[in-house]
Amino acid sequence: VWDRRLGFLNKIISTPVSRAAIIFSKILNATLRTVFQATVILALAYLLGLQLSPKFTLFNLLGIYAAIFLVSVGLSSIFIAFSLRTTRMERPMQIINLIIMPLMFTSNIFFPISLMPEWMQIVAKVNPLSYLTEAVRELTILPPDGSVLMFDFANLGIFAVILSAIGIVLSWKYLTK
Repeated sequence: VWDRRLGFLNKIISTPVSRAAIIFSKILNATLRTVFQATVILALAYLLGLQLSPKFTLFNLLGIYAAIFLVSVGLSSIFIAFSLRTTRMERPMQIINLIIMPLMFTSNIFFPISLMPEWMQIVAKVNPLSYLTEAVRELTILPPDGSVLMFDFANLGIFAVILSAIGIVLSWKYLTK
């Protein structure tokens, strides 16, 4: 929205750079910011007493970043598509909160899925944040289970691909107007 208001978006669109490169650069920007924020949070958690699994290695850390990257790519693709469509500053944050809050509260971030009501268990089992949370827990505090991690990463990958495709198509459509 700021890029549009300040005229920066019009300048970028008028350059010979492809629309896809513009969209991908915005998605990559949002994703790298998310990975940086996750690094700060993980460092603070460790300093405040996070007990890592005895089997924690550099590969676990890379796995955490990969899981966060996949979720961030999917969500930022959709959020960028919505942001390109609006002209008001408040609207993107409203849309983001409308999507993120239900995802967060119907996942296993705060509460185990097995203790949820039956209807919420169904929602939690298709919620990408449940797979992200499970993968991060497996990679940080639990002894890693390869089959669980593969299942989590497969679901996160499918989520990223589907939402990226939708987001990029919508962004491309909105960017050409």
